[in-house]
Amino acid sequence: MFNNSKPDSQDEIAIEFAAKPFSANFPVRVKDELAESRRLRLTEVFYSLQGESKTLGEPTIFIRLTGCPLRCVYCDTEYAFYGGKWLGFDDVFAILDTYNTKNICVTGGEPLAQPNCVNLLTELCEKNFDVSLETSGAMDISKVDTRVSRVLDIKTPGSAEVNKNLWTNIEHLTAHDQVKFVICSKSDFDWAKEVVEKYKLTNKCLVLFSPSHQQVKETELATWILEEQLNVRFQMQLHKVLWNDEPGR
Repeated sequence: MFNNSKPDSQDEIAIEFAAKPFSANFPVRVKDELAESRRLRLTEVFYSLQGESKTLGEPTIFIRLTGCPLRCVYCDTEYAFYGGKWLGFDDVFAILDTYNTKNICVTGGEPLAQPNCVNLLTELCEKNFDVSLETSGAMDISKVDTRVSRVLDIKTPGSAEVNKNLWTNIEHLTAHDQVKFVICSKSDFDWAKEVVEKYKLTNKCLVLFSPSHQQVKETELATWILEEQLNVRFQMQLHKVLWNDEPGR
C-alpha cells in the first residue's frame, strides 16, 4: 500500500505526493557497488493508469529505463534518452512494495538496450507480477521470459525509424504478446495493413493501431480501420487525454 511517511534513512524509499503524486524517489547508489548483473539505469518509477495495450485503464507501476538507440519523430519520452540513476534490483523491488498492484510495465526509452533488463523481467515474473514490456521492435525479444507480455512497436515509415525493425522478432511472438503500430498518415496505415496481412499478425496476437498524436485524427484512423474491415484494435493514449504527457503520470 502507499506509504507517505518520511524515510528513516537514506536507503529507504519515500513516495512524493506533491508535483508528481505517485512517483518514487530513488535511493543514492554507486554503480560499481551494485552487482553487475542486477543493476539498471532508471529514469523514473511511477504509478498510474495504463494508457495503452490490452490492460488499458488498469492501475500499473511503470519502470522507465534510461536510454534509447532510436529517435522516432513522435517520441514523447525524450527526457529518458540521457541521465537516469543506477539502482539495484532490490531497490526496484522495494519501490514496488509501496504500491498496491500486480501490474508492472517496463518501458523506456528502449528497455532492452540495457541487457540486464531481461534479468529484471524474469525476476519480476518469479515474484508473481503481471509484467508487460514496451519495446521498439529494434531489439531482439527472443531472450525475454515468455511470461512477459511483449508489446512490440513495429516502426512505420512515418516514424523515421522503419529501417530499425528487427523482423525476426515476429517469429517469437506468442498469443500472450501484442503488436503496436503508431500511424502517422494514411500511407502509414496502408503500410501497416500490408505488414499485418503479410505476417498474419492477427493470428499470432493482439494487434493495436494508434494515431500519432497531432498527426492523425482519431476519427480518421477509426474510419480507415472500418473501411478496410481490418481486425485490429483501435486505441488512443489515455494518459495524453488525462494528463497531457506530464512525466511521471
